Amino acid sequence: MNNFEFCNPVKVVFGKGSIARLSTLIPEGSKILMLYGGGSIKKNGIHTQVSEALKDYPLTEFSGIEANPHYDTCMKAVELARRKKTDFLLAVGGGSVIDATKFIAAAICFKGDPWDIPAKNAPVERAMPLGVVLTLSATGSETNERAVISNISEGQKLGFATPAVFPAFAVMDPEATYSLPAAQVANGVVDSFIHVIEQYLTYPVDAKVQDAFAESLMRIIREEGPRALKDPLDYNIRANLMWAATNALNGWIGQGVPQDWSSHRIGYPLTVQFGLAHAETLAVILPGVMQYMQKEKQEKILRLGAAVFDITEGSTKERVEKTIDAVELFFRDMGLKTRLHEYGIKETDLDALTSPIDRLGWKLSEKGHIGTKAAREILLLRL
Repeated sequence: MNNFEFCNPVKVVFGKGSIARLSTLIPEGSKILMLYGGGSIKKNGIHTQVSEALKDYPLTEFSGIEANPHYDTCMKAVELARRKKTDFLLAVGGGSVIDATKFIAAAICFKGDPWDIPAKNAPVERAMPLGVVLTLSATGSETNERAVISNISEGQKLGFATPAVFPAFAVMDPEATYSLPAAQVANGVVDSFIHVIEQYLTYPVDAKVQDAFAESLMRIIREEGPRALKDPLDYNIRANLMWAATNALNGWIGQGVPQDWSSHRIGYPLTVQFGLAHAETLAVILPGVMQYMQKEKQEKILRLGAAVFDITEGSTKERVEKTIDAVELFFRDMGLKTRLHEYGIKETDLDALTSPIDRLGWKLSEKGHIGTKAAREILLLRL
């Protein structure tokens, strides 16, 4: 196991009725800016619950945060927060709203061009305090220090990480996810599964706790994901998926192990250029990464097959192929497409999709040997 340092300061308040506890989590007298997306929280009762819990606080609202949050939209929220002299941000939504709120929290206090934070890794010395009311189980952003923002005018989707944007708390009521459309539930399941796999599917370093934890999370997500589509009002299913998604990216399983986020990075241009949802890009690319790097990842692929998909028979080659097929079939069972041509993407589009890798100096995979050429070959496998 590799050396590591770890700290996760986020207070989690989990369970039915937990939104009512908001007033005990935010400092008294705070001027709050509540941020959310397209307004679904007004239809499903979450907005009413939050407003009632915060009735004694000065509260301003900002809506319209996109599914892949735009830099320009975030900057409008920054302007509003400064004008209202906000001193606490509250994200009410899923990963996109939370990521946007993290960027806004950093941008409010940043001296200079805030786009330098993701584009130039500019240090974030401080950020406005923020909290989360989670309404979608997917990204794990509610308990980590990471965020991803799209700058449409620049044609870029970039991430950043800083301890300054750890949420102070995450309120997590599984009932808040009941009204989600099936497609959003499916995307969340696939997203959280791949968050686990990209911290797991590299090479062994005898990290027994992390490996066993990751395998249990993937098995739970694989079992409960289809059940959530069939029985969307089952509290226990929703609770297990919500907690699994949080643990997928709260830092625990990634400590002391090599990681490979190439599926995420290769997928960013698919969102910017073709509008695919984050999970949709991952469902297409991950099987290609597994196929392209099957020799490097062979030992962990075999372990994945046995621990998560009960694939234990056949030759090494057969078990590797069966495991890759099983992963792709799981994504399809959740209703996601897994091939580029299903989105109308052609071979002639691939150069534009892979060009950001060299331009931004990315060296992908657990050993840093995936560049533009290798990424293009991976995408070719997914046509």
